[in-house]
Amino acid sequence: MTEDRGPAKKPPMRDVLAEAAFGLFMERGFERTTVDDIVARAGVGRRSFFRYFPSKEDAVFPDHERCLADMTAFLADAGDDDPVATVCDAARLVLRMYAENPEFSVQRYRLTREVPGLRTYELSVVRRYERTLAGYLERRWAEAPDAPSDAALRAEVIAASVVAAHNNGLRSWLRSGGEGDAGAEVDRALELVRAVWSEADGRPVTRAPQPAPVATAPAPPASVGEDEVIVMVARKGAPMWRVVQHIESALGTA
Repeated sequence: MTEDRGPAKKPPMRDVLAEAAFGLFMERGFERTTVDDIVARAGVGRRSFFRYFPSKEDAVFPDHERCLADMTAFLADAGDDDPVATVCDAARLVLRMYAENPEFSVQRYRLTREVPGLRTYELSVVRRYERTLAGYLERRWAEAPDAPSDAALRAEVIAASVVAAHNNGLRSWLRSGGEGDAGAEVDRALELVRAVWSEADGRPVTRAPQPAPVATAPAPPASVGEDEVIVMVARKGAPMWRVVQHIESALGTA
């Protein structure tokens, strides 16, 4: 006696269209494939295509919307851990998406390298990930009692560093044809970001760099004669205004 499981579940229409589109792109080339070609292969009308994808370019990257949503949810649920480590972990969600289907990811990478319009589109997608990470960092630091005055700039710089490190490891793996451990490549690159932007004990860097302190010799007598010499030692990198301020203070002219 066999069990009747019923008809197989149909894949989502978005996936059907994306598969049809990418198959045609690989066979005919991106520029020579039209939306009419795609819907004909998928067996649907043009309206169905544009319900899911605003353009042909969007059909090349059908999984990024889901990944962006996953990243946003991951950051929203993040605890009070090191925010730099958190955005590094969030970036790994993108790696996981690529690693789920290595063959497709490698083919898409090669197609993207051949079509200038797709490279431009890919940059816009990367920028969306970057803004998502930067927004999280800025919010975290805004809530801190000792929030840095340059929180927005710091968030942008660190988010860009995370994205650059992730993409360096990911593209190395893609260029190899998907051989080897993609996670190891990305982990190594992201660890450099953590080493630069996180404290040794794992806490986030939340203080803006302070001006280099200035050391002065013991204060001179209240009245400084014309023949007396004042010696002051300043650390390299100290701003000139502070050096002048200390000189004037020593001379009693401030």
